[in-house]
Amino acid sequence: MNFSNSFYPAAVLVFISICFGTSLAKKAGDCEVCVKFLERFIEQLPDDKRKSIEKIEDNFRKFCKNNARGKDERFCYYIGGSETSATGLLNSMSKPVSYYMPAEKICEKLNSKDSQICELKYDKTIDLSEVNFKKLKVKDLKKILSDWNDQCKGCTEKSDFISRIEELMPKFDPESHKKRLAKQEL
Repeated sequence: MNFSNSFYPAAVLVFISICFGTSLAKKAGDCEVCVKFLERFIEQLPDDKRKSIEKIEDNFRKFCKNNARGKDERFCYYIGGSETSATGLLNSMSKPVSYYMPAEKICEKLNSKDSQICELKYDKTIDLSEVNFKKLKVKDLKKILSDWNDQCKGCTEKSDFISRIEELMPKFDPESHKKRLAKQEL
């Protein structure tokens, strides 16, 4: 009878650890912005600057200032890499970077301190060579122009936004423009 009395609590502990372990693994996979941004940062960081936590933090701030747009900028804000950051989790990022810890593991640690970090997701990208602009929402058309740093002043109708995108496409996405032209010729 002693075997069954000690078996059930152990089984419950194993079950709980498996459940919580899988939920943590899923959350680590959800840290899309964190992982990709940190991988880009670590890739460009020279080994001589990777040994000093202060140098890592200074380089991260510079990297955020020069390379962070959109969701990347929000990530920098969350961990203290931007000038307007209210929090400071840079130390939680810089120490593991100096130990050559992978970006996924660093993001897991950062997520345990601030869950907003792993809630960031990149916006879906629109394949401009394949998409039918007439079926897109005006919001999506505005997003395309915004990504190109254009506003389409005076545009009131959907067709105005479409015309502006088609006008700017050869400049900002020449590959998609060529594919669209090839399709039209068929």
